Amino acid sequence: MHMEGDVVLGGLFEVHYSSVFPELSFTSEPNQPRCQGFDILGFRHAHTMAFAINEINKNSDLLPNVTLGYSLYDNCATLGIAFRASLSLASGQEEQIVLDETCVGSNPVLGIVGDSYSTFTIATSDVIGLFQLPIVSYFATCPCLSDRKRFPSFFRTIPSDTFQVRAMIQILNHFSWTWVGLLVSDDDYGLHAARSFQSDLAQSGQGCLAYTEILPWGNDPTELRRIVNLIKTSTSRVVIVFAHETHMIHLMEEVVRQNVTARQWMASEAWTASTVLQTPHLMPYLGGTLGIAIRRGEIPGLREFLLQIRPNQSYNNSYGNSIVKQFWEYTFQCTFAPAPAGWVEAEGALCTGQEDLESAGTELLDMSELRPEYNVYKAVYALAYALDDMLRCVPGTGPFSGHSCASIQRMEPWQLVHYLQKVNFTTSFGDIVSFNENGDVLPIYDIMNWQWLPDGKTKVHGVGEVKRSHSKGEELTIDENKIFWNFEPKEPPRSVCSESCPPGTRMARKKGEPECCFDCVPCSDGEISNETGWCSCSIFLRHMLKMHGNNSLVSLDSMECTSCPEDYWSNARHDHCVPKKTEFLSYHEPLGICLTTASLLGTFLCAVVLGIFILHRSTPMVRANNSELSFLLLVSLKLCFLCSLLFIGRPRLWTCQLRHAGFGIIFVLCVSCILVKTMVVLAVFKDSKPGGGVVLKWFGAMQQRGTVLVLTSVQAVICTAWLVTSSPTPHKNTLYHNDKIVYECVVGSTVGFAVLLGYIGLLAILSFLLAFLARNLPDNFNEAKLITFSILIFCAVWVAFVPAYVNSPGKYADAVEVFAILASSFGLLVALFGPKCYIILLRPERNTKKAIMGRGATKS
Repeated sequence: MHMEGDVVLGGLFEVHYSSVFPELSFTSEPNQPRCQGFDILGFRHAHTMAFAINEINKNSDLLPNVTLGYSLYDNCATLGIAFRASLSLASGQEEQIVLDETCVGSNPVLGIVGDSYSTFTIATSDVIGLFQLPIVSYFATCPCLSDRKRFPSFFRTIPSDTFQVRAMIQILNHFSWTWVGLLVSDDDYGLHAARSFQSDLAQSGQGCLAYTEILPWGNDPTELRRIVNLIKTSTSRVVIVFAHETHMIHLMEEVVRQNVTARQWMASEAWTASTVLQTPHLMPYLGGTLGIAIRRGEIPGLREFLLQIRPNQSYNNSYGNSIVKQFWEYTFQCTFAPAPAGWVEAEGALCTGQEDLESAGTELLDMSELRPEYNVYKAVYALAYALDDMLRCVPGTGPFSGHSCASIQRMEPWQLVHYLQKVNFTTSFGDIVSFNENGDVLPIYDIMNWQWLPDGKTKVHGVGEVKRSHSKGEELTIDENKIFWNFEPKEPPRSVCSESCPPGTRMARKKGEPECCFDCVPCSDGEISNETGWCSCSIFLRHMLKMHGNNSLVSLDSMECTSCPEDYWSNARHDHCVPKKTEFLSYHEPLGICLTTASLLGTFLCAVVLGIFILHRSTPMVRANNSELSFLLLVSLKLCFLCSLLFIGRPRLWTCQLRHAGFGIIFVLCVSCILVKTMVVLAVFKDSKPGGGVVLKWFGAMQQRGTVLVLTSVQAVICTAWLVTSSPTPHKNTLYHNDKIVYECVVGSTVGFAVLLGYIGLLAILSFLLAFLARNLPDNFNEAKLITFSILIFCAVWVAFVPAYVNSPGKYADAVEVFAILASSFGLLVALFGPKCYIILLRPERNTKKAIMGRGATKS
């Protein structure tokens, strides 16, 4: 189809979908290939370009005083024919081209709209690009065409498959389909789409491919049988197909043969709108298909323009007229005269050229789904606006050498490429058209759904869109209420290799399988996962950890279990962190109750003994050997019993400081009293000898009190220095048990604690040695034996305490120390005061000075 003009634009369209090549004998000139299989949609594409040019010529604001012409070629869906047509457009139809001020001669093509196939476009652009002739494709989507070094003059009004692939992945993410199969055609379109899909899916981490298969060209029953059997046996419920409708026809024949149902098909833009596949025979299998479709547009006036198409019987040798006649015969099922042999006999109709096109119900006039046509329309206008900008250039301000401008008499294709790169306009439908540095437009796709209506009819309905804008980036919008699902129940299918791991487990990859295939392994103790799903990571535990001030351990999925914060532990289901159990020597547990009872019992006994001694304070048994020291010893023993209560209960700073300091000072007071009593025994013995009396003179009551005070003050100094330099503090110990917090008091300075115990031990040993030396004194002074025995018990308890304390964890260390305090205190109380109370209460006859001094006593 051709129309003369001041500037001619070329076009490449698929008006026939197959061709037949003649046999080559190599002995004579071969005949031209013959095209067959009329494609009414390709015919409409070509006439859309003719309409757009006709509309531009009528527009006085766009290219005034310039008439556009066109030269449109049929590629017959054959690479060789398409390549030859593109070379014809680039080189001109005449053998000699004369272009001067009178515009005499055949005008060269300044730009080409087409081709529809990526493979054809790559081949032609590789050659045409050498001449910098702009090519604006309306249907070639291969990402490779965005390579500006290889294709410097290529542009397109259809989004690249790079965006189509990302749109597919966004749909998969929207429905949580992580396990999908991929089928691609064996050409540049399919193979580049497969590479982009695999790369983008891997980078997104949002899914895996169950299989990737290449569909054969033509009908290869063996290979198709293998591919369909793979689809049938795979656990993937979603099948994505980047191929042309010819591939799908052969594939679906085998799908029907093997009766492969319950699959969610996802269509690329190449076959989303294919009416050949929307038949009652195939809809049980393809119903519910989700597809990416080229942006639908509206072209006012196109239908009226198409209604003007009429065959001109006066120009039978015109190829353009021949195409119109083929369309007429295809639409009205008639033939133009002369009719082929047997046509009339078979009651075939003859075409008159006056048939009513509007009442024919032809698909040519269906304006509801103008998708490739809209891209053709935008491509023609892009070339027109670029040409208009170029011709409006003011000399001296141009972008070329010496600020020159192009003129209609001296235009070069590369000059149009410069302006085409900067073109920016808005269509009557409201879409902005501009090209990026790679020649791609701002991408936008419609999301279509194949709906199988109750009456058996098929409807391809828009359910959303995916687009990219400069301000918001990529956006996906889907109205799920509009989607027809070909499943029972009517809801989206699940397509996962492994079901989501429940909370409390993590994903463990299966060896040799994609990352979507995994086993669910329970989390270890102290770890949780409270999000279900696969990569779901992401996400997870963020809110809880933020609540507890821990932002370092945040995961977005259950790929790995997450450790609980320090003071928390996993619950039984390992899906939440709960506060750890706390452990300390409590008043409420049996051990604490027993020790508390023993402490209070000891305190009570001390009080009882003290009361007995006070009531009998005038008796010789109480007055013997400095009754004041006995009272002080009983008070100190009572404090010993009470200080053990500081070791029970949750440790706090004041209890930690007081328990050791109080214990140290009180025990020194107690041992000091015993030491002084021992010294008094020895002093009395010395004074009882002839010439004695000197020792007690210098070691009277005042000196005894002073000795106790000095010895106790030394311990007080030790404790003060310890508390000031390195005080005991409460500590949360998590080393003993992972799931428990053991509250304990750390001594701070081990040296200070050792000096405290060492001083007590020194006084105890000194008391023991003095008492041991006095053990064989006459019976008159047999209290030395009681002191010896009591100090022996005291030392035995505390010698056993050290290894027991060191090897006891947590609260049991406190229990050991309390036990040692109580045991030693009971030992001193019973050993020192038990015999005296026995005599005072049960043997009062022995509580006399005569009996104590041993005078007149007889031994039995």
